[in-house]
Amino acid sequence: MPLDTLPPSPIAPTVDFDRDGVQHGFLRLPYSRDDSAWGSVMIPVTVVRNGPGPTALLTGANHGDEYEGAVALFDLARTVKAEQVTGRVIIVPAMNYPAFQAGTRTSPIDKGNLNRSFPGRPDGTVTQKIADYFNRTLLPMADVVMDLHSGGKTLDFVPFAAAHILPDKEQEARCFAAVAAFSAPYSMRMLEIDAVGMYDTAAEEQGKLFVTTELGGGGTGRASTIAIAKRGIANVLRHAGILAGTVETAPTRWLDMPSADCFRFAEDAGLIEPCVDLGEPVRKGDLLARIHPIGRTGQAPSDYRAGLDGILAARHFPGLVKAGDCIAVVGTLED
Repeated sequence: MPLDTLPPSPIAPTVDFDRDGVQHGFLRLPYSRDDSAWGSVMIPVTVVRNGPGPTALLTGANHGDEYEGAVALFDLARTVKAEQVTGRVIIVPAMNYPAFQAGTRTSPIDKGNLNRSFPGRPDGTVTQKIADYFNRTLLPMADVVMDLHSGGKTLDFVPFAAAHILPDKEQEARCFAAVAAFSAPYSMRMLEIDAVGMYDTAAEEQGKLFVTTELGGGGTGRASTIAIAKRGIANVLRHAGILAGTVETAPTRWLDMPSADCFRFAEDAGLIEPCVDLGEPVRKGDLLARIHPIGRTGQAPSDYRAGLDGILAARHFPGLVKAGDCIAVVGTLED
């Protein structure tokens, strides 16, 4: 259905996006259920505005079991002052709030993966309604979009900020300049397994400067990765001229994902034995992991080897894997 023929979003903000100052409120989504006939999903939002200028839209917990972004953004929402801002900052620390409350990747209400639900529908599931509101209401307001991810319960990453290779090279250059300003230990030219339905794709198709991250994982946050998130958010806002202060640069190593050879997927179920730790160098053909059968003893494990030279940028986190799980990602180091 064309965007101009869709019904209005059922989500109602309790903040005024055009009012100067700091406002804390909610994106209220009606949700009738057994325990609340006229209930709502209340998604926390903060708006900080100080006159004309660019708008940044900052989000965390697009997946509900990823915490670095949520911690950093709840902290920013609490501490940022209007006089520090030129323009506007919209902060949604827990974008998929039902999933965030449940500590799950997808929504417990409809099993929706928000980052595969764009452009969404105003008359769809709860997750589709959230996606639609971001796609038709919040993204059009924004000049800079930053969505903070980590590996959740099933992956762990070296901490990196990332942008995508784009058809519009001017837009691409703006995105990678912001990635450089983020100053994570690693900076990634990112290849997605499947970009259909992603928030990233929706933002990029609207011409936005878009930066994302993968900052650790394992279903928790670490002091080091939360600190990277806090510094990186401030750096991008300063780079965009929205937040007062200078960019605090730190060394970064640029990584590329040049092809599907970066990925290794399990073809067997069983117990994973990592053979390389995160950030360690690998050469094409090196052993990345073994998967041991667990149905009986005496059976040989299956070996999984690197498809190219680089470093181990991501790995499967839990000890047990299923066929089809991503067990390793190798990123190539740029000179």
